[in-house]
Amino acid sequence: MRLDRYFSRKRVLELESDNLEGCLKELLKASAESFKDLSRKKNLLPGLLRQENTMTTYLVHGVALPHLRVKMNRRYVFAIGRSKEGIKYDGPKKEEKVHLILLMLAGEQSKNYLNVLAAIARVVKDKSFIDSLIAAPDTNSLCERLLLGFGGIQGAASKQRGSSINSLMFSEAIRIAKGAGCDSIAVFGDTVVSAPISTPDDLGEFKTVLVTKRAKEGDFEDSPFDNIIQVRSFSKGRLAQARSAFLLGITRGIFGVNDKICCIGGIPSSGQFDTVVVIDMRNEFRALLADQENFLPADVSPEVLERVIGIAMELSVEGRESRPVGTLFVLGATKRVESMTKPLVLNPFHGYKEEDRNVLSPFMDETVKEFSGLDGAFVIRGDGVLISAGSLIHAPDYLHSLPSGFGSRHAAGAAISVAAECLSIVVSSSTGQVTVFRNGIALPLMDKPFDG
Repeated sequence: MRLDRYFSRKRVLELESDNLEGCLKELLKASAESFKDLSRKKNLLPGLLRQENTMTTYLVHGVALPHLRVKMNRRYVFAIGRSKEGIKYDGPKKEEKVHLILLMLAGEQSKNYLNVLAAIARVVKDKSFIDSLIAAPDTNSLCERLLLGFGGIQGAASKQRGSSINSLMFSEAIRIAKGAGCDSIAVFGDTVVSAPISTPDDLGEFKTVLVTKRAKEGDFEDSPFDNIIQVRSFSKGRLAQARSAFLLGITRGIFGVNDKICCIGGIPSSGQFDTVVVIDMRNEFRALLADQENFLPADVSPEVLERVIGIAMELSVEGRESRPVGTLFVLGATKRVESMTKPLVLNPFHGYKEEDRNVLSPFMDETVKEFSGLDGAFVIRGDGVLISAGSLIHAPDYLHSLPSGFGSRHAAGAAISVAAECLSIVVSSSTGQVTVFRNGIALPLMDKPFDG
């Protein structure tokens, strides 16, 4: 679904209050003016404040996302408020003030509630976008920028033509894809950030995939691409997102294990495509897919794997309190995994509602990163629910030799992935490398991002 479809100029306003409760009252009033039935619901403000007392809804860059499930026929109602002066808010670091409040009311039957929260969190991580919202000269401009940002980068993708060099690169990519017998063409869209991506008409004979950190929730009917894979890049290298994108593409059924993919990319933000590469999926993931057609365990959701990999990569690059951190995530086959683990500490997730401890919720990011310093592993159910942290792995001995530089955390991850037939994701404390294990086979996703 397109989030921008739920935005309205009537519910984009300049906030007058200097505190959270006052701002929420203003946003709820604007929502009730649009939808009269909301004015009869007296529990909205208490519910929002109660949730805020349980867990802060602050995200990043001065943005907060208060949200609440409501008994209503609509799927979502959004109201957005801006405070140029900023308001005090529990959660921001170093006394940072909140300048944007995105109030989201969700119908009780909205099944993709957590996915929508995660999609919003991905969009607001773009600091330049948030800065542009805060600096918008008036609410009309603010609304236009919100619609553009949350509508994704696809809405006007065919309105501008790329440079002559980019057009030439697309033509050559099509020629190479035909000659190599490729099934798909993957475009690494973060190469171009200042203008929509223009694609030639004859891409239509191939499955087309856009790889970008700026993906939106969407049904893509207006997009020139058949699929979009959202992968954050932590490097300026060409095709830096490639291996992660291909892995996620396999789990989502976008790519087959025997596919060939023609990739076109360039240096991120350079504005110019300069690289064409053909990837044979079977060769790229030879060891990992040698004995299986399905990489993803049956009980693990692709969205959950994407989210866990995203958190692992952020930990790899950012560390914790300016220090490298190592950790292990065990994903899926929870009953078998629990039979091979024991707690090293009291379980910090015990007693919380499942929705409140699901990794798909963007408000769990900081919690997971905070507990990443504990010895032991995170155990995560296939639907994203965090079962425990600080769990010691007691899997049977893993007989295969691991690559040089892998330590006890990698050995535990490899062993549990074999014994429980689950996935494990390891962040190395010494190098920052992120490695996925499936059936004991290692797949490095990011190599040594730390600069000494």
